[in-house]
This record gives sequence, C-alpha cells and structure tokens, in this order.
Amino acid sequence: MWLAFGHSPGMDIEFEAPLWEWHGGKASWFFVSLPADVASDIRFASAGRPRAGFGSIKVTVRIGRQTWRTSLFPDKASGSYLLPIKKSVRVGESLAVGDRARVALTLVDI
Repeated sequence: MWLAFGHSPGMDIEFEAPLWEWHGGKASWFFVSLPADVASDIRFASAGRPRAGFGSIKVTVRIGRQTWRTSLFPDKASGSYLLPIKKSVRVGESLAVGDRARVALTLVDI
C-alpha cells in the first residue's frame, strides 16, 4: 500500500516492501525495491529535475523511529528504484532479510 500527495519536491510516499541483500565481492548491501506503482509516481514527480550521481534521486526516509537522507538508485533490470538500508537502521528496527519494511520517503532537492 502506498500514498502519494502531489507531484513535486517534498512529495510524500509510504509503502511496504521486503528487505533483500545483494552480495558484491567482499561487501553486502541491503535494499528495498520500490513497488512498480511507486516507482512510476517517482519518475513522474522527478521528471526534469536535476539528478545526482548514477541518476539517483535524493530523498529523506523514515523506517520506524529511524530517519535519514539517502538516494534512490534506478534499477534497469526491474525498471524500479532501489533504496539502500544502512546497518544502523536494520539493527535499530530489528530488520532482517525478507522482513517487510514500512517506508515513508520524501523527495528533496539536490
């Protein structure tokens, strides 16, 4: 389930998605993939706006009591965006791979 209020910087979105792990060499990264309908709204809302490195989109994220700034990264394979979930959030909210995270994010200007 997701909610989107407006299509502008400051756009607020909420959704749930499972946490997954990507193994790359010596490091593992943890992500939540945005649902297709949420990714579509973000593409629309961010059209014409400047992008950061790798085509990323700056956001403020909240999961549980944890709030931080990060970026959404486009995922060509799925046509969606990936949201990296840092260790302090995973530990602070007791999230493990496969757990569904309730995510609230806000698009911010670069």
